[in-house]
Amino acid sequence: MIEIIYMKADYEPWYEFEGWEEHIVELVSFKEENEALEYLNKKLEEFRQNFPFEKVKRDKYWAFWSVKEQCFCDSCDEDLQIYHGIIWNDLR
Repeated sequence: MIEIIYMKADYEPWYEFEGWEEHIVELVSFKEENEALEYLNKKLEEFRQNFPFEKVKRDKYWAFWSVKEQCFCDSCDEDLQIYHGIIWNDLR
């Protein structure tokens, strides 16, 4: 099974900090790799149209962002970037 995970957090998806699952917006599972790839490519194209910045790690994690989308961190007293992360999770 393959999962395509969309998460939104104030860090890139490859960090998977403790509790990262709480930031999952959408999780879609596929039995067939070709169906997962088709869905992934549509999702990536959608994000590329909506966000000006993209970074990829290990062909498994994608982070998208816009400098206009930030949140304020009370404990660190500064603005943090919001990232839209896509994760290819191959459970086979």
